[in-house]
Amino acid sequence: QVQLVESGGGLVQAGGSLRLSCIASGSIFSISAMGWYRQAPGKQRELVAVITSGGSTNYADSVKGRFTISRDNAKNTAFLQMNSLKPEDTAVYYCNVVSYGRGVRYDYWGQGTQVTVSS
Repeated sequence: QVQLVESGGGLVQAGGSLRLSCIASGSIFSISAMGWYRQAPGKQRELVAVITSGGSTNYADSVKGRFTISRDNAKNTAFLQMNSLKPEDTAVYYCNVVSYGRGVRYDYWGQGTQVTVSS
């Protein structure tokens, strides 16, 4: 069993900050990448940011310069620091972990944490 536990969501005013955390536990083979996705009401889930085991990062254009993803490989933990939040950042944020075992890709998802930005 693999479990992803997210925390750090909440309600914040526009311009404020939040920090999301995701801890992965259980029988996970070598983690390749950890990332954050979000889904707003009526919209498709979209990539927010991803970080590889080597530290390479990729961000959605809409969050570049405002959000920072980081990870602690030893603790299988990923963080998303969100600054200068905007109302359009309101969504459920999901943690994603990608691992490989015997050449097979495994994707794991957290339960999601709500982020609400008020104007």
